[in-house]
Amino acid sequence: MSDLASVDPADDLPAFVRQTDPDRYLSILYAPQEKREALLTLLAFNVEIASVRERVSQPIPGEMRLQWWRDVLTAGTAEAAGGSPLAVKLVETVRTHALPIEPFLNMLDARVFDLYDDPMPARNDLEGYCGETASALIQLQALVLDPKAAVGTGEMAGYAGCAQAIAGLLRSLPIHRTRGQCYVPQDILRSAGMTPESLIAGEDRAGIARVVSAMVALGRDHLTKFEARAKGLPARVRAAFLPVSLTKAYLDRIEAKADRVADEIVDISPIRKQWAVFRRASRGW
Repeated sequence: MSDLASVDPADDLPAFVRQTDPDRYLSILYAPQEKREALLTLLAFNVEIASVRERVSQPIPGEMRLQWWRDVLTAGTAEAAGGSPLAVKLVETVRTHALPIEPFLNMLDARVFDLYDDPMPARNDLEGYCGETASALIQLQALVLDPKAAVGTGEMAGYAGCAQAIAGLLRSLPIHRTRGQCYVPQDILRSAGMTPESLIAGEDRAGIARVVSAMVALGRDHLTKFEARAKGLPARVRAAFLPVSLTKAYLDRIEAKADRVADEIVDISPIRKQWAVFRRASRGW
């Protein structure tokens, strides 16, 4: 979940990420010191493109902003960054760590969906969206941490990112409703006797609870598949996956408040977050 920050990433990159993406920021504390700036740069870039809708009044300016990032990444030069400190850092991170450009471009393409109010067509489309955003971010972080160890972790990143993103979308349901957005796939809505319009209206509490339960089940399915494979996760890239350690607690809380999730953003205590991340950072899965 990202919000507009009072801190500029150019002034204080760690503070910017801590304010706008505190869950992922926790994982940075368990990464090697020499890798942290690159990881923070990736997280700050993710915040920037995830919050484009909050910065524009119409979709077209948002698409132009996303296209600007495409142009910067494709050019791969500081000159193309146009004086943006974050863009310069991103270009340097990509070059230093030999990161592939395609995941970044796919991430930007996926974020175009955020700018409009089109309904999410089906479960496969939601999983594709989650894969090109949250899962791709995990994989890019793993490549920064250790490119050799990251080989073979793509499937784990796919499941982890989907689980994490589904929990995040459910937590953001109140925000999306105020915008008239619906990220719940239409096939899941139909199975619960709902439509995008009825979910956004928020009047059918029993229907909303059915939708939330179905989405929680989908998130748990991805989490279970990740955890079944996570014992093979190399310790050297573990920090990239640490945010998913909070997903079960979020899904549990969301399910317990299924009829209220449309109106209030579900959270868990900071101490519980720190303990969950510390436990996985120390022991793995």
